[in-house]
Amino acid sequence: MNKPSPAIIAQSAVRRLPRLALLLFCIAYILPGFLGRGPWKNADIAAFGTMRELAAGNTPWLNPQLLGQAGEFEALAPYWLGAVAIKTFAFLDPALAARIPFGLLLALTLISTWYAVYYLARSPQAQPVAFAFGGEASPVDYARAIADAGLLALIASLGLAQLSHETTPALAQLGFMALVFYAMAASAYRSAYKIIGPALGLAVGLAGLALSGAPTVAVLLGAGSTLLALGSTQNARPEKIETHAWRWVLLTGALTLAVAALSWALDLWRWRIEIPGLDDPADRKEWRSLARLLIWFTWPAWPLAAWTLWRWRRQLTSRHVALPLWFAAVALGATVTTTASDRSLLLSLPPLAALAAFALPTLKRSVASLIDWFTLLFFTGCAAIIWIIWIAMQTGMPRQPAANVAKLAPGFEPSFSWLAFLAAVMATLAWAWLVKWRAGRQRAAIWKSMVLPAGGATLCWLLLMTLWLPLLDYARSYAPLSRQVAARVNPQACVEVHGLNSAQVAAFQYHGHLELRQAGAKAACPYLVVDADAQTTLSDTVDMPEWAYLATLRRPTDKNENVALYKRVSLTTATPSSAPAPARRGP
Repeated sequence: MNKPSPAIIAQSAVRRLPRLALLLFCIAYILPGFLGRGPWKNADIAAFGTMRELAAGNTPWLNPQLLGQAGEFEALAPYWLGAVAIKTFAFLDPALAARIPFGLLLALTLISTWYAVYYLARSPQAQPVAFAFGGEASPVDYARAIADAGLLALIASLGLAQLSHETTPALAQLGFMALVFYAMAASAYRSAYKIIGPALGLAVGLAGLALSGAPTVAVLLGAGSTLLALGSTQNARPEKIETHAWRWVLLTGALTLAVAALSWALDLWRWRIEIPGLDDPADRKEWRSLARLLIWFTWPAWPLAAWTLWRWRRQLTSRHVALPLWFAAVALGATVTTTASDRSLLLSLPPLAALAAFALPTLKRSVASLIDWFTLLFFTGCAAIIWIIWIAMQTGMPRQPAANVAKLAPGFEPSFSWLAFLAAVMATLAWAWLVKWRAGRQRAAIWKSMVLPAGGATLCWLLLMTLWLPLLDYARSYAPLSRQVAARVNPQACVEVHGLNSAQVAAFQYHGHLELRQAGAKAACPYLVVDADAQTTLSDTVDMPEWAYLATLRRPTDKNENVALYKRVSLTTATPSSAPAPARRGP
């Protein structure tokens, strides 16, 4: 017996969001962050450096490394995609070429989420209440409106912006997970001869997840999908329900086992589970940090998702609630049990956005108005702050913001770009128009409550990636430090390194155009760069009397990130007694 639906929606409330407006939303969100900027520290530049090494043939494709160091993720597919793009688009800057497949992965995430929510909304249990005299929303129009709302909820999620614009395995995991999400949502509404789309999506998604450093997540999603398919009784052709369901059960089970075998064959399994305790104060602090991360990272999807679970509590086992709930639970479990909590939490955003979309048909008008007012004040305030600080950088007025920028980013020289300025002005005017449209007397639509959150998130991200891009490039990259090192060494000479992480190595290679080698007992290069934290182990690796200390170099925006530069004594006028001097961390 079907439980009563809490959704009461008329046909007039399910009009489609104009496709051109939705397309512009997506373009305005995807392109900023992929165009015009340099690689940022740490994961972004480290992954990019590994891709360059692969493209140059300096590391094995089945064990990609950067100067002998493995990446943060034991991943393969993301590095392959970046390396192939660098080789394919050799006429472009390598950093831009490497971002092309990742921009497509973000687009895949948005598209897959839309279609996943659409097919979930087609579920019979997800349909609104039928009116006595007709006039309720038609299933197709209702599903499209809910899918529009789900996509807007995903774009509005605060945690999506930065991590979804980096060339890291985290974005690859997000794209492949969204593909699996779509495949499972669409499987119940495809007849036998049309099942190839979801089947291909499931195969590529599960394999891509495993090859992107998340084999356990892939197997858990596959196993859960198998169980959901086993209990599925929903299909467009009732007489073929049983045959179709068993076909999909066998397919998902076989693909899950195949992915598990692939992960074992390529040695992708790693034990990463680290659950914080409750007794130690440091562990309690970590739990509080995770709670804060969950609150802001998934805003505004999580409160709406929680409301969905309450209002649809009688349908928790229904496909449109159970499927996104399982995907979100796996992502949240990975967040709690792994160290890369923010990147694991990124995987929860598509299913949480789907759950958030199903809250909208049950919201009261007063709650929807509260969402609009809060969003309007929050994002308008953020946009105003971005503009004020940019004006202060350009003119020196107001004085306090200009002084704060000078203090936090010493040595930064502001620049003006007409293209960035015009893009920012157009985005701000579009926001003003959107606010005016939302405040007007428009016909009710399910997705209206998500327009301002998505528009505000897109506006602020676009302003940051245009007006503040030079400042962010200066503050969040190793380019200034790399140029300092490059200016003090012979461009034709190689440089030995000790204690540098993958991000620093990649930055010195890309920004400084340095030929790097790991330091050894016998000096092979005339220069040596040492991270300040590795000073205590330096004498265990190199013969210190061979080296003379030259300088300690610092990142301008981080006084605690220093490197020491040495030169071989035989190639300098310095005496052995003058070397080596310690490189101290800044105050």
